[in-house]
Amino acid sequence: MQKITTFLWYDNQAEPAARLYTSLFGDSRILRIQRTPPGGPGEAGSVMLVEFELAGQRFIALNGAHGPGQSFTEAVSLYVDCQTQEEVDELWGRLTADGGQEGPCGWLKDRFGVSWQIVPDALPRLLGDPDPARAGRVMQAMMSMQKIDIRGLVAAYDQ
Repeated sequence: MQKITTFLWYDNQAEPAARLYTSLFGDSRILRIQRTPPGGPGEAGSVMLVEFELAGQRFIALNGAHGPGQSFTEAVSLYVDCQTQEEVDELWGRLTADGGQEGPCGWLKDRFGVSWQIVPDALPRLLGDPDPARAGRVMQAMMSMQKIDIRGLVAAYDQ
């Protein structure tokens, strides 16, 4: 069993969020949906907790029973290492759909308010080049982007 599990607090969207997230990544599934028992906070029988796995990593989503209270911030984000531009494009599109928000430098918020970093593996490799001029050009290119464009990074690197 995984010793540390990411725990996400939603107002009332734990199940739709978990279903969206598990649809995005291979080796992902809903493990358990726990309903509110009679006498518990919230309406008896409503979804209280959703346990799920994303790419084999366990998460728990809670529906807060006392109305809006907690909100997500960029201080914590889910970092996704992408292999191709197609993967970046697909995840970016699906996570910003239906009310998500694009942010700078590969960051976005999904429609539930969770922050994600959608990062092609080329970015840290190019930023880590020992030539400071090349790495600096890549940094400047990234700073001008919302969704990361691998070709734009490579063009800056090769200037």
